[in-house]
Amino acid sequence: MSLTAISANFTSTKLTLPVVVFGTMLGLAGCSNSSTTEENVEAETSAAATEQQAANDGATNADGQTITIYSSRNEQLIKPLLDRYTEETGVKIELVTDKTGPLMARLQAEGQNTPADMLLTVDAGNLWQAAQQGLLQPVASSVLEANVPAKYRDPKGQWTGLSLRARTIFYDPSKVSADDLSTYADLADPKWKGKLCLRTSKKVYNQSLVASMMEHLGEEKTEEVIRGWVDNLATDVFSDDTSMLEAIAAGQCEVGIANSYYYGRLLDEKPNFPVKIFWANQGSTGTHVNISGAGVVAGSDNPDGTLKLMEWLSSDEAQGLYASSDKEFPVKEGVDESEMLRAWGQFKKDDINVQKFGELQTQAIQMMDKAGYK
Repeated sequence: MSLTAISANFTSTKLTLPVVVFGTMLGLAGCSNSSTTEENVEAETSAAATEQQAANDGATNADGQTITIYSSRNEQLIKPLLDRYTEETGVKIELVTDKTGPLMARLQAEGQNTPADMLLTVDAGNLWQAAQQGLLQPVASSVLEANVPAKYRDPKGQWTGLSLRARTIFYDPSKVSADDLSTYADLADPKWKGKLCLRTSKKVYNQSLVASMMEHLGEEKTEEVIRGWVDNLATDVFSDDTSMLEAIAAGQCEVGIANSYYYGRLLDEKPNFPVKIFWANQGSTGTHVNISGAGVVAGSDNPDGTLKLMEWLSSDEAQGLYASSDKEFPVKEGVDESEMLRAWGQFKKDDINVQKFGELQTQAIQMMDKAGYK
C-alpha cells in the first residue's frame, strides 16, 4: 500500500493533518542516512505465561478491535504471522508498508492524530532513532521481559526485538577455503585485494556492523579496517545483499558480508546456490547479530491491544514462524530453529547490547564517509 493511498483506507476518527505538513516531513526523511541478569527466571516465566494467556483471551473477546501497523518489513514475510494472530484472536490488523524513513516522517507529521498503533521495523539503529524522536511510548511487560533477553530490548521499554539476523561472511568455495577466513577485520588484509564485495555503507545494516566494531576495536582500528575493505573491493558497492551474494556466485568476487536470511531465501529458490556461509569472529567477539523489532506508537489509540500483539510475536509459536518463514533466528532462547538454520551450524553470537548500534550510528556513518566507503 503506498503512502498516498493510505489515508483513504483508514477508518480512524482522528483528525487528518494538512497534506503540506506530511509532505514536508516526508521530504526531510528522504534526506536522512537511515532510512541484569534476570532474577527468579522460573517464577517470571510462569507469570509471563499467565499474562500471555490473559492477553490472548482479552484480545479474543475484544470484538471489532483493530491494530494498525506501520511496517518496513517485507509484507509477504510478516503478513503470515499477522494473519495467524487474527485467526487466533479475531483482532484485525491493518498493515501499512514503506521504508523506515518515510514511515517515521509520517509518524512525526501525524503526531497524536496518527492512526498507527505499532512501528514494526528492522535494525536496532532504526528503533533507537524512533525512540529518540519521541515516536514510541514505554510499556511494561513481564512477557517480553521473560521472552526477550535484555540486550535485545530498550531499557526504557520503548521497543523490543522480535527476531535475530546475523550479518556474517559468505564465500565462493571453489576459490576460498573456510580455513582462510576468520574475522570481519581480516577482510581488510591485502590478501583479499580485488576479491571483496560489499553492500553500500548507506544501509543501516552496515552502519550497525561498523558501530559494533567501534565498540569492540575502538575508532582508530575500525577506520583502518574500513579503509582496507575499500582497498580490497573487486567492484562498486551493491545496493542490496542479494545482488552482492549473486556477484559471489557469478565469480565477480570471492568473499563478502551479508545478512544470513538473504542467503536463506536464495537457497529456497536455488538449492544448489554455489556460495557458502562462514560464521565470523568465532575466536573473539562472536558474529554480529541485529534485530527486527517493534514498539508501541506514542499516539496509539490501542496501546494495550498492541502490546498483546507484541507479546504474541515473542511467543514460541510466532518465533518458530520467524525461523521457518523468514529465515531469521528466534530472539527467544530455546525455540527450535528451522532445518535450514540448523544446517548452518551453531555459532557464537556477539553479546553486545544492540542499543549501541543506535548510540554510535552517527559516528559510524561519519567514519565510513571519511574512509571512502560509499
